[in-house]
Amino acid sequence: MPPTDMDSFIRAQTAVASPPLVPEIALHLATEITPLWQATEAWLEREGIEPPYWAFAWAGGQALARHLLDRPETVAGKRVLDFGAGSGLVALAAAQAGAVVEAAELDAMAVSVIRLNAALNNLAVTVITGDVIGRDGGWDVVLAGDMFYERKLAVAALPWLRGLVARGALVLLGDPGRAYLPESGLTEVARYTVPTTRELEDRETREGRIWRLSA
Repeated sequence: MPPTDMDSFIRAQTAVASPPLVPEIALHLATEITPLWQATEAWLEREGIEPPYWAFAWAGGQALARHLLDRPETVAGKRVLDFGAGSGLVALAAAQAGAVVEAAELDAMAVSVIRLNAALNNLAVTVITGDVIGRDGGWDVVLAGDMFYERKLAVAALPWLRGLVARGALVLLGDPGRAYLPESGLTEVARYTVPTTRELEDRETREGRIWRLSA
């Protein structure tokens, strides 16, 4: 799908709304009244569209974005990478807190929505479209919101993230208790109660914790 068609699809299938924990930032999101919310996995597959993770503000990302806005000194004036950026919520929070931000995302539709969301909020975010695992862009801070839902991804990303910590980067994880969060080398920094929906989660709130990763 060409970029202009992606933009049109996103606008048609989402509504502009703010995540409940981060009212300062507006996003193109799937809601109960938008077609994408009702779309089945089979329909998305027929249309050649990856699962629309980018259309939802996941609990771990909301918690991490809230943390950055509450404590802007964490990223202000620093070079920041949002790894697996999805909607761009965490990247936008970092930019609003005063960081120079790059958002890494492989999904072409998510790349489009990050750019749309950045424009919507009048914030500057540079999008990286390639795989950043194994790369070092000299980032001072690396952020990962809700990225430990899949074993394969966790196994690939953790050694790389720990390597960045070893050379001096701050790596913060926002996680609501996903299955593949590492069991060691974490220090809790903060926690937030994140409102969610039963369409996305198995409960109406989740506890989003912010973890600092060690080498």
